[in-house]
Amino acid sequence: MGPEGKTLLNIIILGFGFMFMFTAFQTCGNIEQTVIKSFNSTEFHGSGYTSMAIIYGVFSASNLIAPSVVAVIGPQLSMFFSGLVYSGYIAMFIHPYTWSFYTASVVVGIAAAILWTAQGNLLTINSTDATIGRNSGIFWALLQFSLFFGNMYIYFAWHGHVHISDKDRQTVFISLTVISLVGSFLFFLIQKPEPEATPSEASESLLQTESTESTSIVVATPGLGSQALDAFKKALQLSVTKEMLLLSISIAYTGLELTFYSGVYGTCIGAMTQFGDDAKSLIGLSGIFIGLGEILGGGVFGMLNKCNRFGRNPVVLLGLITHFVAFYLIFLNIASDAPIAPEEGTHLQAYITPSVEVALLCSFLLGLGDSCFNTQLLSIVGFMFREDSAPAFAVFKFVQSITAALAFFYSNYLLLHWQLLIMVVVGFLGTLSFFVAEWVVVSSRRDTDYDSI
Repeated sequence: MGPEGKTLLNIIILGFGFMFMFTAFQTCGNIEQTVIKSFNSTEFHGSGYTSMAIIYGVFSASNLIAPSVVAVIGPQLSMFFSGLVYSGYIAMFIHPYTWSFYTASVVVGIAAAILWTAQGNLLTINSTDATIGRNSGIFWALLQFSLFFGNMYIYFAWHGHVHISDKDRQTVFISLTVISLVGSFLFFLIQKPEPEATPSEASESLLQTESTESTSIVVATPGLGSQALDAFKKALQLSVTKEMLLLSISIAYTGLELTFYSGVYGTCIGAMTQFGDDAKSLIGLSGIFIGLGEILGGGVFGMLNKCNRFGRNPVVLLGLITHFVAFYLIFLNIASDAPIAPEEGTHLQAYITPSVEVALLCSFLLGLGDSCFNTQLLSIVGFMFREDSAPAFAVFKFVQSITAALAFFYSNYLLLHWQLLIMVVVGFLGTLSFFVAEWVVVSSRRDTDYDSI
C-alpha cells in the first residue's frame, strides 16, 4: 500500500474509532437525564444536566493544557487513554453514586480536550493541502453515523417501557461501555504516515508537520514548555482579534444548540406522556433523526464542498431558518415544563395536540441546522487563521464548550420556552456577526483563492 493509501486508511480507522466511541457517549448523554430520573436510590442525588455542564466547563478550561499532553505522549496514546476515560464515565451508570458521577464528569472533561486536540493533530499529519477537505468530510460522516446505532438500540430496547428498570439501565450501559472500548482499541491500528519520497518536493508545511510528529515521540524535549506557553499566548492574542470576536457569537450559539439537541430535547420527548408508552423509546428515534440531518448537512456542505462558490453566508442563513422553524414547532408541540418534569413525565399540553411526527421532524431540522453552522464555522476559522490554526481552534472549542456548559446548567431550571428564546436571540445575533466576518474576509482577501476553500 502506497503512502496516500496508508494515510487514507488511517483517516478511515480514525473515523471508525470515533464512531464507536461516540455511539456510546452521545447515546449516554442523550438518555442520562431520563435514566437518572428512573433510578430509585436514596444514595444518589445527581443531575444529568449538571454532569454535562461540568464536562463542558472542564473541557473548556482543559484546552489550555491539552496540546502539551499530546506533544508529550503523541496523538495515538492520547486518544487511547482519553477513550478509556470515556468508557469509565459510561460504565459508572451501571451502578451510579453521586460522588463517582461528578468525579467522572470532571475527568472526562479533561479527557475530551485531549481527545479532540489529538484528533486534530492526527488528521493534519495524515493529510495534505489537497486531501484535507476530503479527509475532514470522511471523518465527519463516520462520526455522525454514531447518532444512528446507539439511538437505534435504545429505541428497540426501550420500546413500550414506561419506566426504566435497573436491569434495563445496566444492560444498556454495559453494552455502551463495550462499544466505547472497541473504539479506543481501534486507535492502535493507525500507522505512522510515511514521509515524502523526495526531500526536494517537501514543502515547508510538511517539514513542520514532521517536526511536530517527532516532538510527539521524543519525551521531555527542552522547548516543550516554551512551545506550550507560546501557543497559549497566541490563543489569547487571537481571542481578542476583530475576526474572532465576531465569530465568537456564532460559536457560542453552536454551544447552546449543541446542549439542546444532544441532551435537553431527548429528555423533553421522553417526558411527554401524551406520546404514550413509547415516549422513552422515542428518545432513541429522535437521536436517529438528528443524525440524519447531521449527515445530510455534513455531506452536502462539508464533504462535497460545492456551496463555497456562493460564499458561506447562504449556508449559515439556511441553518438559522432551519433552526427557527424547528424551535417554533417545538414551542407549539412540546409542553413548557418537559425539560424539568419528574420521572413520571408531564401531563401539560402545549398549543397543538402533541405529535410524534412533528417531534421527529424537529429532530431532523435540529441536526441539519447544526451541520450548516458547524461546517461553515470550521471552514471560515481554518481560512482566516491558516497560519495559527491550532490556537484558533482552541479558542473555538473554548467558546463553544463554555456556552454548552452554561446551557446545561440553566437547563436544570428554565422552562422550555425560555430556553428556546435564548437560542433564538443568540442565533440571530450570531448569524449577523457571521455575515460581517464573512464580508471582512471577502473584502480583505479578494486576490486570494477564497473560492477554493
